[in-house]
Amino acid sequence: MTVDIRVVRAGQMYRYYLRETVVGDGRRPARTPLRAAQEQAGVPAGRWMGRGLAALGLTPGQEVTEAQLRNLFGDRGRHPDADRIGANRLAQGDSPKKAFKAGALGRRVTVTGVDFVFRPQPTIYLLWALGDEETRLVIEAAHERAIERVLEWIEDEVAVIRYGKDGIYRVRPPAGLVAARFRHYEARSGMPLLHDHLLLSVKGQRLDGKWGSIHTLALHENTMAASALYNEIVAAEVCEALGLATEPRTVTPGRRPVMEIAGVPHELIRWTARRSDQIAACLEDLEHEYVTAVGDDGEPRFLPVVSERARAKLNAVAARKTRPPKQKTQPLAQLRAWWKTSAILTSGVAVDIITSLLENARAAAAAIRARVTAVVDIALAAVDVTATVVVMNDGGRFHRRHLLAEARRHLALVLRGRCRAPGLDDQIVAAAISTHCLDISEPKTVRGLEAGYRLYTARWSLSDLPARRRPPMPAPDPDRRPPADPDAPTAPRRPDQRAGEWEIRRVQLNYDRAVLARAVVREKLLTTTTTNATAVRGRAYDVVAHQQAAMPEQLLAPPAADPDHDDQDPVARRGEVIDMTTLRALRESRTDVEALDVTAERLRHLQDAFAKMADDSRTRADRYAEQDDADGAQPVRPDDQRAHRPQELGPYRGREAGH
Repeated sequence: MTVDIRVVRAGQMYRYYLRETVVGDGRRPARTPLRAAQEQAGVPAGRWMGRGLAALGLTPGQEVTEAQLRNLFGDRGRHPDADRIGANRLAQGDSPKKAFKAGALGRRVTVTGVDFVFRPQPTIYLLWALGDEETRLVIEAAHERAIERVLEWIEDEVAVIRYGKDGIYRVRPPAGLVAARFRHYEARSGMPLLHDHLLLSVKGQRLDGKWGSIHTLALHENTMAASALYNEIVAAEVCEALGLATEPRTVTPGRRPVMEIAGVPHELIRWTARRSDQIAACLEDLEHEYVTAVGDDGEPRFLPVVSERARAKLNAVAARKTRPPKQKTQPLAQLRAWWKTSAILTSGVAVDIITSLLENARAAAAAIRARVTAVVDIALAAVDVTATVVVMNDGGRFHRRHLLAEARRHLALVLRGRCRAPGLDDQIVAAAISTHCLDISEPKTVRGLEAGYRLYTARWSLSDLPARRRPPMPAPDPDRRPPADPDAPTAPRRPDQRAGEWEIRRVQLNYDRAVLARAVVREKLLTTTTTNATAVRGRAYDVVAHQQAAMPEQLLAPPAADPDHDDQDPVARRGEVIDMTTLRALRESRTDVEALDVTAERLRHLQDAFAKMADDSRTRADRYAEQDDADGAQPVRPDDQRAHRPQELGPYRGREAGH
């Protein structure tokens, strides 16, 4: 994710933010005023954001002062100008108690806010760091607009104020929210990392004018959807302003690809990934300890393989263990000069490519935009989104926010950096819920009746999807230890693997199964009724052809079979349009425009699945044709295109999906 969230509490956490975060993650000298410390660190002053500023007498873009931060986030949620309000009340003759109460915003709280950290994808902040001044300003403006859009979405769709006994009543803050934004330029490693800290206050005003507290759990639950929205908006804003396009990049084999700016060499991303290498090396050590840990009785404490959830937790531990101390911040102009020099000397990328990075990205974007016309098919998007969410959520149970996050990822993948019509993500979610989802909620509280907390599962079954494979589990070798030096592995690894990605056995990743599930479900729906299958299949193949048009021209048709060479890949089946040999060559070239998220191994799996489904489809079609000839033509109802019927389920007794 490119959006992180962390709770801000009055006390130690607040003092940490006021001492370090608001001055660019540096160390603020003692007794130095906030504005002076920000000037010394070379970072801009914080700015107020949010529609709720009007209720506090503040304006968007106004500079954030130290006293205002202390009152709103450090003094348990008081008015930012509580000192001035109290002084005015005392001057009017009020008692100190009434003067203090006049600056309060409802009940005092311990959790005073949340810290959202927004950072664009690596290729975007590489253009920001290594490009000219105009490119930097354009990217910063797009970054700010994306943050504003996400904050507006949180105010309108996510944030709720709880009140009443046990907080049973929930209402949107009609006046909006209040947030303070602080700009940072670099990571702890000193590498470029444009990111903003958005300190969002939990205080919100109800319709009756009283102040309440925002439910922070709702903010945590929707962080994934907020991250997908931010990624989509910032990429579209940057691409439209600079004439660029995006392409998918596989960071970890078997995991979801991320959308990056096309034409930016991936070696530059590796140049900035010092922390990633440190975390990967530490993760290998932690995974070995995990699979070899034994209890007092000598029995293994955990499974001898690393599950996806266990690896995520170990990755968080590795990130904390390898976290370096903060360095002294430098002015942005000095940092940009140092970054360009370091990239030229150490990244391995040619000097002319670094100096003309924007021109290379525009050339790659022209190749994409010449071949691809943005086509968003809501019906097909609803199928893909639902199938992915079903597989990615254990037990196949999910909420609307899971569909919304996946719909936004789907749009970013299809549109390739183009702006979309407002509300298109909500239309995909509505189509998915109405057509492919079954409501299995049994609400026991007022919250359970809300649309955002309804629990869903798929109407169709994935029982014929191949079971999730687990690698063989031999007894681990307790004597095997990873090397002290991560650069000297004990065993050779494949060229496509990094430190921490070999030797430890892991279960199959869910995203691999999600890709196959999408194809299986789509074929199911296409072959349910023979009359409507032709029309739907034609539309599906049109969209697939549109996606394949993003590939270089040499991939658009398979080469003729060569009988003199036995080592070539099997001849593509009818309808197959991808040359596997050329695709592998394309993947080795890190600067060409890549295919969507297709790898050779995944294609082999999909080819086998498609072949089986095609045979089954022809068999069913022949059977239906014979039945139609015998029974006569049957009228087709308009709603037959749904290609399914709701399942009759008994009372649901399972637990809700994790938030």
